[in-house]
Amino acid sequence: MIYIRPIPVTDVAKPKTALPLAGGWCHFSHVEVLERGQPPKVMPASDFSAADLASLTTPRPDFAGLAMNQPRIMGIVNVTPDSFSDGGLFYRPEAALMGARQMAATADILDIGGESTRPGAAEVAVADEISRTAPVIAAMRAAGIARPISIDTRKADVAQAALGAGAGIVNDVTALTFDPRMAGLVAQTAAPVILMHSIANPQTMQNDPRYDDVLLDVYDALASRMAEAQAAGIAKHNIAIDPGIGFGKTLTHNLTLLARLSLFHGLGVPVLLGASRKRFIGTLSGEEDAARRMPGSLAVALAGVAQGMQMIRVHDVAETRAALSLWQVATKGTSE
Repeated sequence: MIYIRPIPVTDVAKPKTALPLAGGWCHFSHVEVLERGQPPKVMPASDFSAADLASLTTPRPDFAGLAMNQPRIMGIVNVTPDSFSDGGLFYRPEAALMGARQMAATADILDIGGESTRPGAAEVAVADEISRTAPVIAAMRAAGIARPISIDTRKADVAQAALGAGAGIVNDVTALTFDPRMAGLVAQTAAPVILMHSIANPQTMQNDPRYDDVLLDVYDALASRMAEAQAAGIAKHNIAIDPGIGFGKTLTHNLTLLARLSLFHGLGVPVLLGASRKRFIGTLSGEEDAARRMPGSLAVALAGVAQGMQMIRVHDVAETRAALSLWQVATKGTSE
């Protein structure tokens, strides 16, 4: 089996033969052909048929009411005492609401989580996770926050309570594998869902993770999870995927994925990159304090946007918006 990775370009000089990447801001005229056990080959896209490239060139449908023809910023609101970067910052409901209000000024989506999934984190009881998240979501809606809200959970009861409180997206770090009832709930409610790649669980996921080929293994795993989701009745236009940077991956695994993120456009759905403040950024930048990893997080976010990632999940929303706006102006060559 071969895998076709578009080589994304954002230069203002666009060849006539260039093809649009997923209907977005990148284009490509060459691809990298990947095959297990073989060295990569760079080939002109014109060597392939339109059918071969359809999943790469077809514009993505709106996701949760948001057009996917421009990068979207997802702001993180962790209503937890122990998340790796901002644990405790939004733990009190009033603090969470205030943080959400601030993020809503520049974020496209607000992602609410009540259970830390950092390496080594213990599982939170369903009732506790619901009590942390559903009231905050209801308060956000009551306060007039109209941005799409996603619930970051792997549990069907938590997702159901959040959807009832006003959330509209389910963001499952286990790609619907943790709770056997989650796929049915998502299908029944027709809620858009983000399927993230991970292995094991937060308590053990960093215990010597191994892959034959991390890039192709993650791609195949997400393709399989998409197929299972669709078999459960979830429409493809309601699916987005996330390669799961930092979840069951070493530093080398993360960098391998980041270098070739554009491969995941081959799955034909929007792709989310969630790398904000992750440990590998601290390792490479020499910053031990996760809350001080914003510069590295911005660099990785813009690298993802340059590969056509439709959604970027971040802690530093206003700073990411400013960096993205400047990047967009610089690559267009005009402020209009």
